[in-house]
Amino acid sequence: MSGDRKDFAKGTKTDIATSEAQIKKMLQKEGADSIAIMEERTRAVVAFQLRGRSIRFTLPLPQQDEPRFVYKVVFGRKGDTPWPVATQRGLWVQATRERWRQLHLCIKAKLESVAQNIELFDDAFLSQIVTPDGQTIGEKVKPQMVELMDGKPLRPLLPGPSEK
Repeated sequence: MSGDRKDFAKGTKTDIATSEAQIKKMLQKEGADSIAIMEERTRAVVAFQLRGRSIRFTLPLPQQDEPRFVYKVVFGRKGDTPWPVATQRGLWVQATRERWRQLHLCIKAKLESVAQNIELFDDAFLSQIVTPDGQTIGEKVKPQMVELMDGKPLRPLLPGPSEK
């Protein structure tokens, strides 16, 4: 996959509150029964009920003490010179804005994929569907997936002439 994608929303001027409001409005427009947006220091959570399913997105948030916000980069390498405190905060706020725009795109793309009949709702949101015990399907399946796939070769994308 191209490295260009990591820069989606780079430099966005959209503040966090606006991104949250746009996500909420988008979900309401789709008919979400309940919507919750919560945030703590290390993560944000967007949870909603739609089409008979509870869905939960967990968004890891940038941390203010990350070196990329604290130290100046000189000639492509992290230096030992810290940014002024106001600059550090500004860099962190900007990165947090970008994360919220990225989540907005993710949810919007999934909803659009369903609306255009590219995939079914359950397929688009599979790893974010919350099970009765409070875990998402993704949280339950990832450890099993690693075990199932560990060390095994990938199958060809197209089956051979004898495989049908």
